[in-house]
Amino acid sequence: SASGKSGQHQPVLLVGRRLWRAVGAMAANFQQVGEQFACHYYQIFDTNRAQLGQLYAESSMLTFEGEQFQGAQNITQKLAGLPFQKVQHQIVKCDCQPNPACNGVVIFVTGNLLVDDSPNPLKFAQIFQLLQGPQGNYFCQNDMFRLNIG
Repeated sequence: SASGKSGQHQPVLLVGRRLWRAVGAMAANFQQVGEQFACHYYQIFDTNRAQLGQLYAESSMLTFEGEQFQGAQNITQKLAGLPFQKVQHQIVKCDCQPNPACNGVVIFVTGNLLVDDSPNPLKFAQIFQLLQGPQGNYFCQNDMFRLNIG
């Protein structure tokens, strides 16, 4: 923990129990931060959805196929209750932008979703907005998910 009198400090991206130190300003590393967050998010989603709550705050909002859920507990309840046993996300593209107004990162992911034992992947798109918390950690403030069916 940095004391108030220490000179410069680097922002820390805290995702679950892992720390990522950003070198310099967040904007300089927004692509790396976004890609690391997305990989970490999907790893947790694919192995233990009940642990996803640690990535959200009470102010966070999820829009999942048009349904909105607010707060870490409600978001986790929705995601953990999805009707499948096995899931695997494959990231195809991960586009990121810095949000200098809030020292955050916007992440847009497209990919494939393999559900249970289906041989046919589903196409999906997901947007995350990461914001910085009071201790310098980053959390998912906004999360929007859609299957690309049509």
